[in-house]
Amino acid sequence: MDSLTQIVLGAAVGEAVLGRKVGNKAMLYGAIAGTIPDLDTFARLFTDTVTAIEIHRGFTHSIVFSILFAPVFGWLISKLEKRSVAGWKDWSWLIFWAFFTHPILDSFTTWGTQLFWPFDLRIAFKNIFVIDPLYTLPFLVFLILAMRSKRGSERRRKFNNLGLIISSSYLVITLILKGVTYYQFKNALEEQGYDYSQIETKPAPFNTILWTANVALEDAYLIGDYSLFDSKPIEFKRYPKNHELLDELRNGDKINRLIDISNGWFIISEEKGMLYFNDLRFGVLDISAENPNFVFSYKLLPTKDGLILEEVERNPEEAKKLLMGLGSRVLGN
Repeated sequence: MDSLTQIVLGAAVGEAVLGRKVGNKAMLYGAIAGTIPDLDTFARLFTDTVTAIEIHRGFTHSIVFSILFAPVFGWLISKLEKRSVAGWKDWSWLIFWAFFTHPILDSFTTWGTQLFWPFDLRIAFKNIFVIDPLYTLPFLVFLILAMRSKRGSERRRKFNNLGLIISSSYLVITLILKGVTYYQFKNALEEQGYDYSQIETKPAPFNTILWTANVALEDAYLIGDYSLFDSKPIEFKRYPKNHELLDELRNGDKINRLIDISNGWFIISEEKGMLYFNDLRFGVLDISAENPNFVFSYKLLPTKDGLILEEVERNPEEAKKLLMGLGSRVLGN
């Protein structure tokens, strides 16, 4: 999830664990701890693109990281807060839960997390977009109300608990919505006579009313969208896989690692003699476009020293166009 959401979650967890003893400092250190796992994004400054992708939401988002580093950060805080009534164990417990709830929340997104690192298993329920105002804003409001209440009061505890309960309940609702929309896509594919091998569903950006589906055929993928307010049949757009364009590149280490990262959901496209690896899990920026750009796309640059992968920057204008069309599409077709 986005940084603001993780800050809110970390602060609320900090308050729940230690707020009665230390007041707003529990929120402060919980908020800081809630952002620490995402420091793995800086890996791109020190390594190649593929390795940076592999590192993201890996070790720092694991149970192992939470267990190993919670005592370390707990000790550091106990040294900074020598006058506090909370001791090293108290601070370590706060940090552990702030660390641990971060990847738990991330596991509900499309990217998922390697919660059980070092095992090569990425947990991704794909029922919430990385930025979802309906999850974050009510949570933030209750956190602010709790922050403004007297330390240790029943009112403060109630507001904080309401934020945690409502946000968690919303996650449960999104799982139900994922199940409902999955069967809508499945029924539409059967009615339209598609013979498919896999189907993967996820919410569209910033909401859980509009959902998209990736569908694997033998030589192509289908992408379709469905709003809970739709009255017309689901339409699917076909995209050739073009995996054969990789040719001898298919034997390369970086390509195979990227294929593993995408779980096999990828399309190869060619433009002006250059090949692009498009990660299909995150879909396209505009499904209605004739030749849409993919959210995550990598230019393949063969050199004498090996293959270089360069992430394609997303066009801000295309993103604006997506947001403008998203509102009307959410309301149904």
